[in-house]
Amino acid sequence: MARLIRPFPNFDLWFIKSIRRRAVELLELKPGNRVLDAGCGPGGSFPYLAEAVGPSGEVTGIEISPEVAVNARNRIAARRWTNANVVVGNCESVPLKSKYHGMLFLGAPDCFASPKALDNLLPHLEENGRIVIFSAKLTHQPSMVWSNQLFRKSFARATFDSTPQLDYEPWRLMEQRLGALEVQEYFGGMFFLASGPRRPRA
Repeated sequence: MARLIRPFPNFDLWFIKSIRRRAVELLELKPGNRVLDAGCGPGGSFPYLAEAVGPSGEVTGIEISPEVAVNARNRIAARRWTNANVVVGNCESVPLKSKYHGMLFLGAPDCFASPKALDNLLPHLEENGRIVIFSAKLTHQPSMVWSNQLFRKSFARATFDSTPQLDYEPWRLMEQRLGALEVQEYFGGMFFLASGPRRPRA
């Protein structure tokens, strides 16, 4: 897939664009802020993040696949962004030097549902900085419960062996670190958008 869309650096799935925009709004970024896109894929969220932080801000993507990172870098080159970059690495071990005002986890369960990844990433989130997660989940909605088993199997086949299995509240690990998150369900309860701040320590 990464190779197929490579000639189209601005490619994105039409139905996810509104989700990306809403996710970036929930980060509450300001011009000059630094934002981390963990598991950035081909950089589909970069346009919204770059717009939010402005030319004086900074957008950093982390992508585990070198093949996919090429697409993200092509997007940066096509838009001539000078304040965006992509780091190839695993969220569990990638070295970070900066502090960030926001962290986005869009379709990145290997990052937001991994204790090692959160141990590595969250120390670089500013106090009162915000996180936003969008990903898949199992549904409680009576009309959709029948699809849970099929969805779980399809999700496992489409992701890495290390990707946590789907459950009903994939944001729980993040809540243990940051406190209660605001959660909104999408597409029959099979996807969710969760957001919240890193609260000051008591």
